[in-house]
Amino acid sequence: MTRLVLTRHGQSQWNLENRFTGWHDVDLTEEGEAQARKGGQLMRAAGFEPHFAYTSLLKRAIRTLWLGLEELDRVWIPVEKDWQLNERHYGALTGLNKAETAARHGEDQVLIWRRSYDVPPPGVPEDSPFHPVHDARYSHLDPAQLPATESLKLTLDRVRPYWETTIAPRLQDGTDVLVSAHGNSLRALLKLLFEVSDEAITGFEFPTGNPLLIELDDLRPTRAEYLDHSRARDLPPCP
Repeated sequence: MTRLVLTRHGQSQWNLENRFTGWHDVDLTEEGEAQARKGGQLMRAAGFEPHFAYTSLLKRAIRTLWLGLEELDRVWIPVEKDWQLNERHYGALTGLNKAETAARHGEDQVLIWRRSYDVPPPGVPEDSPFHPVHDARYSHLDPAQLPATESLKLTLDRVRPYWETTIAPRLQDGTDVLVSAHGNSLRALLKLLFEVSDEAITGFEFPTGNPLLIELDDLRPTRAEYLDHSRARDLPPCP
């Protein structure tokens, strides 16, 4: 049996302000830091001892990982950061207040942009500060790889190869792994692991700072639970 934990970063400043964040690099709030530490404590209580960790290139996920590993007393384990685990890019919605955006464009339209599987929001123009082409952390990539907007499907398209070539082989080697990432990149991993349909995956939500422990047999989930039972969400059945 191999164990995998997926954890969404703690509350960020733009979570608190109810703004679309996406690839914008927003830090944790004090509450988010506390959630990250509690996540580490919950993993320790569950006896989870990861030997490798993965995270995105965004500080809210990176710092959530650091704080969790401090609580686990495992800051020494190898950590790999990759843009393919970033949150979905919210395009022209980035930075906007969600309630104000719904008032302007209508709740139905915003719901489509937020929760449909394959309809992305309008793209952000390349001269916008929110376009990743201007961010040094992506300077090693071909600009054609950098999104101006993404749907969940497009997010899955970049998460899948990272899962298949990097994370999954390490799990198959018997290594227990911790992934600290974002609501939509984690939803993409959930879809791959549990073979969730395109229609159903949009209904699953990762709570902030609540580790999801998954037990695997040859990469097939046999058991899964959120470690903070008071904030648990529905999970798909094990395939």
